[in-house]
Amino acid sequence: MSSEGSKPPERRMRRDEPRRMRPSSVSQDSQRGSPSKEEQQGSWEHVARWYDSLAAHRGTDFHQAVIIPGVLRLLEIKRGERVLDMACGQGVVSRALAKAGAEVTGVDLSPSLVRAARERSGKAARYLVGDARDLRQVLPEAGVFDTAVCALAVENIDPVEPVFAECSRLLRTGGRLVVVTVHPAFRIPRQSNWGWDESQQQMFRAVNLYLSLMRIPIELHPFRPTERRQVTWTYHRPIQAYIGGLARAGLWVNALEEWPSHRESQPGPRAKAENRARQEFPLFLVLRAVKVG
Repeated sequence: MSSEGSKPPERRMRRDEPRRMRPSSVSQDSQRGSPSKEEQQGSWEHVARWYDSLAAHRGTDFHQAVIIPGVLRLLEIKRGERVLDMACGQGVVSRALAKAGAEVTGVDLSPSLVRAARERSGKAARYLVGDARDLRQVLPEAGVFDTAVCALAVENIDPVEPVFAECSRLLRTGGRLVVVTVHPAFRIPRQSNWGWDESQQQMFRAVNLYLSLMRIPIELHPFRPTERRQVTWTYHRPIQAYIGGLARAGLWVNALEEWPSHRESQPGPRAKAENRARQEFPLFLVLRAVKVG
Protein backbone atom coordinates (compact mmCIF):
# COMPACT_ATOMS: atom_id res chain seq x y z
CA MET A 1 0.00 0.00 0.00
CA SER A 2 1.23 3.52 -0.75
CA SER A 3 2.37 5.70 2.10
CA GLU A 4 -0.98 7.49 2.27
CA GLY A 5 -3.17 4.39 2.21
CA SER A 6 -6.45 4.83 0.38
CA LYS A 7 -6.38 8.61 0.22
CA PRO A 8 -6.94 10.11 -3.25
CA PRO A 9 -3.75 10.60 -5.35
CA GLU A 10 -4.01 14.38 -5.10
CA ARG A 11 -3.82 14.30 -1.31
CA ARG A 12 -0.95 11.78 -1.33
CA MET A 13 1.13 13.76 -3.79
CA ARG A 14 0.35 17.13 -2.21
CA ARG A 15 2.60 16.15 0.69
CA ASP A 16 5.45 15.98 -1.79
CA GLU A 17 5.33 19.74 -2.35
CA PRO A 18 7.03 22.33 -0.13
CA ARG A 19 4.63 23.01 2.69
CA ARG A 20 2.80 26.27 2.21
CA MET A 21 -0.24 27.77 3.84
CA ARG A 22 -3.60 26.66 2.55
CA PRO A 23 -5.11 28.86 -0.18
CA SER A 24 -7.94 30.96 1.18
CA SER A 25 -11.54 30.06 0.50
CA VAL A 26 -11.66 33.49 -1.15
CA SER A 27 -11.23 33.11 -4.90
CA GLN A 28 -7.93 34.23 -6.45
CA ASP A 29 -7.67 37.97 -7.01
CA SER A 30 -6.50 38.72 -10.54
CA GLN A 31 -6.25 42.44 -9.89
CA ARG A 32 -2.71 43.72 -9.92
CA GLY A 33 -3.00 46.03 -6.92
CA SER A 34 -0.24 45.18 -4.41
CA PRO A 35 -0.30 45.31 -0.63
CA SER A 36 1.65 48.22 0.79
CA LYS A 37 5.04 47.65 2.37
CA GLU A 38 3.40 47.83 5.78
CA GLU A 39 0.71 45.33 4.81
CA GLN A 40 3.25 42.93 3.36
CA GLN A 41 5.57 43.23 6.36
CA GLY A 42 2.67 42.81 8.74
CA SER A 43 1.47 39.75 6.86
CA TRP A 44 4.82 37.99 7.14
CA GLU A 45 5.23 39.13 10.72
CA HIS A 46 1.93 37.44 11.51
CA VAL A 47 3.16 34.15 10.03
CA ALA A 48 6.85 34.43 10.94
CA ARG A 49 6.60 31.99 13.85
CA TRP A 50 4.81 29.42 11.68
CA TYR A 51 7.27 29.86 8.81
CA ASP A 52 10.25 29.61 11.13
CA SER A 53 8.89 26.38 12.60
CA LEU A 54 9.02 24.80 9.12
CA ALA A 55 12.63 25.63 8.30
CA ALA A 56 14.32 26.37 11.64
CA HIS A 57 18.12 26.00 11.48
CA ARG A 58 18.80 23.55 8.63
CA GLY A 59 15.68 24.16 6.57
CA THR A 60 13.28 21.59 5.20
CA ASP A 61 14.33 18.37 3.52
CA PHE A 62 13.83 20.22 0.22
CA HIS A 63 16.46 22.76 1.29
CA GLN A 64 18.95 20.07 2.23
CA ALA A 65 18.40 17.61 -0.63
CA VAL A 66 17.56 19.91 -3.56
CA ILE A 67 17.77 23.67 -3.07
CA ILE A 68 21.05 24.25 -1.23
CA PRO A 69 23.13 21.78 -3.31
CA GLY A 70 21.67 23.20 -6.52
CA VAL A 71 22.22 26.83 -5.53
CA LEU A 72 25.85 26.19 -4.55
CA ARG A 73 26.49 24.41 -7.84
CA LEU A 74 24.97 27.14 -9.99
CA LEU A 75 26.52 30.06 -8.11
CA GLU A 76 30.01 28.52 -8.39
CA ILE A 77 31.08 30.42 -5.28
CA LYS A 78 34.73 31.15 -4.70
CA ARG A 79 36.03 31.61 -1.17
CA GLY A 80 35.77 35.21 -0.06
CA GLU A 81 33.15 36.23 -2.63
CA ARG A 82 30.50 38.66 -1.42
CA VAL A 83 27.03 37.12 -1.68
CA LEU A 84 23.65 38.78 -1.22
CA ASP A 85 20.79 36.57 -0.01
CA MET A 86 17.59 38.37 -1.01
CA ALA A 87 14.53 37.67 1.17
CA CYS A 88 16.71 35.43 3.32
CA GLY A 89 14.09 34.51 5.91
CA GLN A 90 15.68 32.85 8.92
CA GLY A 91 19.00 32.45 7.11
CA VAL A 92 18.94 28.79 6.05
CA VAL A 93 20.53 29.44 2.64
CA SER A 94 22.75 32.20 4.04
CA ARG A 95 24.39 29.80 6.49
CA ALA A 96 25.05 27.28 3.75
CA LEU A 97 26.65 30.01 1.62
CA ALA A 98 28.81 31.11 4.54
CA LYS A 99 29.89 27.51 5.16
CA ALA A 100 31.00 27.39 1.51
CA GLY A 101 33.35 30.31 2.18
CA ALA A 102 31.28 33.30 1.08
CA GLU A 103 30.93 36.63 2.86
CA VAL A 104 27.15 36.72 3.17
CA THR A 105 24.68 39.56 3.63
CA GLY A 106 21.08 38.52 4.08
CA VAL A 107 18.11 40.90 3.83
CA ASP A 108 14.49 40.28 4.70
CA LEU A 109 11.41 42.38 5.33
CA SER A 110 10.41 40.50 8.50
CA PRO A 111 12.22 41.70 11.65
CA SER A 112 11.30 38.46 13.42
CA LEU A 113 12.90 36.29 10.76
CA VAL A 114 15.99 38.52 10.64
CA ARG A 115 16.29 38.22 14.41
CA ALA A 116 16.09 34.43 14.14
CA ALA A 117 18.75 34.47 11.40
CA ARG A 118 21.11 36.53 13.55
CA GLU A 119 20.64 34.28 16.58
CA ARG A 120 21.41 31.12 14.61
CA SER A 121 24.21 32.40 12.41
CA GLY A 122 26.37 34.28 14.90
CA LYS A 123 29.20 35.97 13.02
CA ALA A 124 28.90 33.70 9.97
CA ALA A 125 26.75 36.25 8.13
CA ARG A 126 25.27 39.71 8.60
CA TYR A 127 21.55 40.36 8.30
CA LEU A 128 19.60 43.52 7.55
CA VAL A 129 15.90 44.35 7.71
CA GLY A 130 14.92 45.71 4.32
CA ASP A 131 12.49 45.52 1.43
CA ALA A 132 14.03 43.54 -1.45
CA ARG A 133 12.28 45.93 -3.85
CA ASP A 134 14.26 48.92 -2.53
CA LEU A 135 17.39 48.42 -0.44
CA ARG A 136 18.97 51.83 -0.92
CA GLN A 137 18.52 52.78 2.72
CA VAL A 138 20.35 49.72 4.05
CA LEU A 139 22.65 49.01 1.08
CA PRO A 140 23.26 52.34 -0.66
CA GLU A 141 26.48 51.45 -2.49
CA ALA A 142 26.11 49.86 -5.94
CA GLY A 143 28.14 47.02 -7.44
CA VAL A 144 29.37 45.60 -4.14
CA PHE A 145 28.35 41.94 -4.50
CA ASP A 146 29.84 39.16 -6.62
CA THR A 147 26.79 36.91 -6.52
CA ALA A 148 23.21 36.94 -5.28
CA VAL A 149 20.49 34.40 -4.58
CA CYS A 150 16.75 34.65 -4.11
CA ALA A 151 15.39 31.27 -3.04
CA LEU A 152 11.65 30.57 -2.73
CA ALA A 153 10.72 34.24 -2.36
CA VAL A 154 9.85 35.86 -5.72
CA GLU A 155 6.48 34.14 -5.72
CA ASN A 156 5.65 36.04 -2.52
CA ILE A 157 6.75 39.51 -3.68
CA ASP A 158 4.87 41.92 -5.92
CA PRO A 159 5.87 43.64 -8.06
CA VAL A 160 8.92 41.47 -8.71
CA GLU A 161 10.69 43.70 -11.27
CA PRO A 162 12.11 46.03 -8.57
CA VAL A 163 13.70 43.01 -6.89
CA PHE A 164 15.58 42.22 -10.09
CA ALA A 165 16.51 45.90 -10.48
CA GLU A 166 17.99 45.93 -6.97
CA CYS A 167 19.95 42.75 -7.67
CA SER A 168 21.32 44.37 -10.82
CA ARG A 169 22.23 47.57 -8.95
CA LEU A 170 24.03 45.72 -6.19
CA LEU A 171 25.89 43.20 -8.38
CA ARG A 172 29.17 44.00 -10.07
CA THR A 173 29.31 43.63 -13.83
CA GLY A 174 29.62 39.91 -14.51
CA GLY A 175 28.01 39.10 -11.16
CA ARG A 176 25.70 36.09 -10.96
CA LEU A 177 22.15 35.77 -9.64
CA VAL A 178 20.30 32.52 -8.97
CA VAL A 179 16.52 32.61 -8.54
CA VAL A 180 14.64 29.56 -7.22
CA THR A 181 10.84 29.49 -7.28
CA VAL A 182 8.10 26.91 -7.02
CA HIS A 183 7.52 25.93 -10.65
CA PRO A 184 4.89 28.33 -12.06
CA ALA A 185 3.87 26.00 -14.88
CA PHE A 186 2.85 23.09 -12.64
CA ARG A 187 2.40 24.32 -9.05
CA ILE A 188 -0.29 27.00 -8.98
CA PRO A 189 -2.39 27.27 -5.80
CA ARG A 190 -6.06 26.61 -6.56
CA GLN A 191 -5.27 26.19 -10.26
CA SER A 192 -3.30 22.93 -10.42
CA ASN A 193 -3.61 19.50 -8.86
CA TRP A 194 -2.79 15.81 -9.24
CA GLY A 195 -5.14 13.35 -10.90
CA TRP A 196 -5.22 9.61 -11.58
CA ASP A 197 -5.87 8.18 -15.04
CA GLU A 198 -7.41 4.81 -14.35
CA SER A 199 -7.18 3.61 -17.96
CA GLN A 200 -3.47 4.45 -18.24
CA GLN A 201 -2.66 3.66 -14.61
CA GLN A 202 -0.66 6.84 -14.24
CA MET A 203 -0.65 10.18 -12.50
CA PHE A 204 -1.27 13.40 -14.40
CA ARG A 205 -0.99 17.08 -13.56
CA ALA A 206 -4.07 19.21 -14.24
CA VAL A 207 -3.46 22.95 -14.79
CA ASN A 208 -6.45 25.26 -15.17
CA LEU A 209 -4.67 28.58 -15.83
CA TYR A 210 -1.09 29.53 -16.60
CA LEU A 211 -0.55 32.80 -18.52
CA SER A 212 -2.85 34.86 -16.31
CA LEU A 213 -1.26 36.95 -13.57
CA MET A 214 -2.84 36.06 -10.23
CA ARG A 215 -2.70 37.30 -6.68
CA ILE A 216 -3.83 34.45 -4.43
CA PRO A 217 -4.57 34.75 -0.70
CA ILE A 218 -3.02 32.08 1.50
CA GLU A 219 -4.38 31.42 4.98
CA LEU A 220 -2.40 29.95 7.85
CA HIS A 221 -5.50 28.88 9.81
CA PRO A 222 -8.43 28.81 7.36
CA PHE A 223 -10.86 27.27 9.85
CA ARG A 224 -10.45 29.90 12.54
CA PRO A 225 -13.08 32.61 12.93
CA THR A 226 -12.65 35.29 10.27
CA GLU A 227 -11.28 37.87 12.69
CA ARG A 228 -8.47 35.50 13.77
CA ARG A 229 -7.35 34.38 10.33
CA GLN A 230 -3.86 35.28 9.15
CA VAL A 231 -3.40 35.91 5.46
CA THR A 232 -0.37 36.38 3.25
CA TRP A 233 -0.16 36.35 -0.55
CA THR A 234 1.37 34.35 -3.34
CA TYR A 235 1.70 35.80 -6.85
CA HIS A 236 1.52 33.59 -9.91
CA ARG A 237 3.38 34.68 -13.04
CA PRO A 238 4.32 32.72 -16.18
CA ILE A 239 7.96 31.96 -16.85
CA GLN A 240 8.18 34.71 -19.47
CA ALA A 241 7.48 37.31 -16.77
CA TYR A 242 10.57 36.24 -14.84
CA ILE A 243 12.90 36.03 -17.82
CA GLY A 244 11.62 39.32 -19.26
CA GLY A 245 11.92 41.04 -15.89
CA LEU A 246 15.50 39.88 -15.48
CA ALA A 247 16.42 41.01 -19.00
CA ARG A 248 14.96 44.47 -18.47
CA ALA A 249 17.14 44.79 -15.38
CA GLY A 250 20.27 43.96 -17.37
CA LEU A 251 20.42 40.38 -16.07
CA TRP A 252 20.72 37.85 -18.87
CA VAL A 253 19.68 34.27 -18.20
CA ASN A 254 22.43 31.80 -19.03
CA ALA A 255 20.99 28.74 -17.31
CA LEU A 256 17.47 27.44 -16.75
CA GLU A 257 16.92 24.27 -14.75
CA GLU A 258 13.83 22.43 -13.51
CA TRP A 259 14.36 20.46 -10.33
CA PRO A 260 12.11 17.51 -9.40
CA SER A 261 11.33 16.38 -5.90
CA HIS A 262 13.75 14.01 -4.20
CA ARG A 263 11.04 12.16 -2.32
CA GLU A 264 9.80 8.65 -3.06
CA SER A 265 6.58 6.84 -2.21
CA GLN A 266 6.57 3.83 0.04
CA PRO A 267 5.88 0.54 -1.75
CA GLY A 268 2.31 0.19 -2.95
CA PRO A 269 0.15 -0.28 -6.06
CA ARG A 270 0.62 3.33 -7.23
CA ALA A 271 4.13 3.97 -5.92
CA LYS A 272 5.77 3.49 -9.33
CA ALA A 273 3.35 5.91 -11.00
CA GLU A 274 3.77 8.46 -8.21
CA ASN A 275 7.56 8.34 -8.38
CA ARG A 276 7.50 8.68 -12.16
CA ALA A 277 5.19 11.69 -11.90
CA ARG A 278 7.56 13.37 -9.43
CA GLN A 279 10.37 13.11 -11.94
CA GLU A 280 8.28 14.27 -14.89
CA PHE A 281 6.65 17.33 -13.29
CA PRO A 282 9.39 19.47 -11.73
CA LEU A 283 8.83 21.07 -8.37
CA PHE A 284 11.16 24.06 -8.78
CA LEU A 285 12.09 26.44 -11.60
CA VAL A 286 15.63 27.80 -11.36
CA LEU A 287 17.13 30.69 -13.33
CA ARG A 288 20.75 31.83 -13.31
CA ALA A 289 21.42 35.26 -14.74
CA VAL A 290 24.53 37.38 -15.25
CA LYS A 291 24.76 41.16 -15.02
CA VAL A 292 25.90 42.36 -18.42
CA GLY A 293 26.31 46.09 -17.88
